[in-house]
Amino acid sequence: MTASAPRVAIVGTGVIGAMTAWQLASRGADVLAFDAYGRGHDRGASAGESRIFRTVYKEGASYVPLLRHSHRLWRALEADCGRSLLTLCGGLTIGAPDEPDVSAVRRCAEEAGLPHEVLDAAAAAERYPQHRLDPGEIAVRDPDAGVLRPEPSVQGALDAAERHGARVLPYHRVDECAETAAGWRITAGGETHEADHLVLTPGPWSPHLAPTRRIPVRARQITAFWFAARDVPAHQPERLPIAIRRHPQAGFSCFPVLDGVAVKIVPHHLGWPHLDDPAALPRSAAPDLARAASSAVRRLLPGLAPDPVRISTYAEGFTPDEHPVVGPLPGAANATVLTGFSGHGFKLAPVFGQIAADLALTGSTEHDITPLDPRRFAPAVAGR
Repeated sequence: MTASAPRVAIVGTGVIGAMTAWQLASRGADVLAFDAYGRGHDRGASAGESRIFRTVYKEGASYVPLLRHSHRLWRALEADCGRSLLTLCGGLTIGAPDEPDVSAVRRCAEEAGLPHEVLDAAAAAERYPQHRLDPGEIAVRDPDAGVLRPEPSVQGALDAAERHGARVLPYHRVDECAETAAGWRITAGGETHEADHLVLTPGPWSPHLAPTRRIPVRARQITAFWFAARDVPAHQPERLPIAIRRHPQAGFSCFPVLDGVAVKIVPHHLGWPHLDDPAALPRSAAPDLARAASSAVRRLLPGLAPDPVRISTYAEGFTPDEHPVVGPLPGAANATVLTGFSGHGFKLAPVFGQIAADLALTGSTEHDITPLDPRRFAPAVAGR
C-alpha cells in the first residue's frame, strides 16, 4: 500500500459494491472486493432480470440531480464493459389522480421541470392497451425512464473493475472487520487482509455484520412473478414502458418482456415480509401472494396469461424511512457505509459507487448526501 494507491476493501459485491469497485479501481486505488456468493448472484437485491430506471421520482425531486448523473454513469459503464445495460423505453405511473404516489410523481416533475405527459384513461388505453385503466384513472408518462439488466450490470462493473486492477473475491464470506491503528483488518475465506479504508455495502446482511449492526436496516423478501404474454412483440420494450401501478385491488411494478416470453410483475400492495436471516430466503411465493399476483394480472393486464410461469425471490434491506444510508460509518475512522436502499437503489448505483469512491479517497463528495447521513438514526447508530 502506498499513498498514491490506497488499498480499499469493499464488503459486498451487489450492485452498490460492484459500482464502488469500478469507480475506485478506475481512479487507481488498490481494491479488494469480497462477497459470500458469486458474481451477480440471486441472494440479494441485485438480480431478477430487470430493474426500473426513472427520472420522475415519487421519492422526491431532491433525487433528480443524482438520477441525471447516474444516467450518464450508466452510459459510461456500458462503454467501459462493452455491454448494453439500460434501455430507455419510457415509464408510466398509473392510478387515480389523488393517489399519493401518482400525486408525488406529478409534483416531482413539476418541481424539477422534467418532461412528462399526463394521459387520461382514454388516451392511455389508446396508446398502451396492454394496461386496463378504470374510468377516472390517469397515467403519468416519464420519457426518460427505462429498464436495467441487473445481473449483467453487476458482472459488467466487476469485470471493468478487474480490468482496472481490482481483485474481486467471490465466495469469501467476511468473518470479521477489525479497526486497526493504520486502517482495517478483514478476515474472509480463511485469509486476513489489510486495508487503509473500508467500504461496507452489505445490503440485507447489515444486521449480521458487526460494523453495521447498529444501523436500523431490516431484511425483507421481495417476490417477482413472470406471466406469459399472449402477444410478445406488444409487450417488449419497443411498445411497453416500465410501469408502476397503483390500484385499490393491486399495486405492482411491471416490466416489459426481456426473455422472449414473459412480463415481470413485482406486487407491492400486500407488503414485503421481514426476514430474520437473508441466507434463509424462501425460494418461492406464499400461496396468498401468488393468488393476489394472478388476480392483479387478470384484472389489469389483459394481454397476459394469468398464471405465472416463473417465480423468484430476493432479499433487500430497508431503513425505517425507506431512504438509504450513505456516508462515513459513525464511530469509526476510515470507513464508509452504503446500505438500506429499500428497493429503489439500483437505478442510482453508479452515482452511489462514485460517492463511495469520493469518500474513501478524499473524505468528501460534491454530491449532496446530507439527507442520507447515517447519523439521522441516532441514537440507534451511536455507541459503536
